[in-house]
Amino acid sequence: MSNLSHTGRDMATHPDVSEMRDRYARMLGGRDVALVDAPVFLIGLYCAISPWVLHFTATQPTLVAHNLIMGIAIAALGLGFTVMPQRMYGLSWAICAIGAWMIASTWVVGSGPGLGVILNNVIIGGLTLLLGLVCVGASMKIGRKTV
Repeated sequence: MSNLSHTGRDMATHPDVSEMRDRYARMLGGRDVALVDAPVFLIGLYCAISPWVLHFTATQPTLVAHNLIMGIAIAALGLGFTVMPQRMYGLSWAICAIGAWMIASTWVVGSGPGLGVILNNVIIGGLTLLLGLVCVGASMKIGRKTV
């Protein structure tokens, strides 16, 4: 029977060690915002269901459709960051813009919203804007690494 143990061999002497290190660094390089993916997705889901949670479907029908569409968009961006983070870094500013719009949309889209609706959209917008800025910071860091 042959001896299959690899005692005495070191990976540093492998002929492809530099290529393996580069590939490993590329694979891990896109995961700088891994902790942001889930919160962005969850904020999107909450935004989509918030009209039914806070019961403003009858009083603010335009905000119902608006929050549903914006929530789906935020959740889709969160999924995009999870599935292909390196390609989605360019949309980091879009998350910031959506967050700012969510804050302003309460008065632009809604008609005489109550305090609960205002707080709901301002908190959703603020969190989305904050997480978008985290994504922007990570994308800028990635841009500096590759240059």
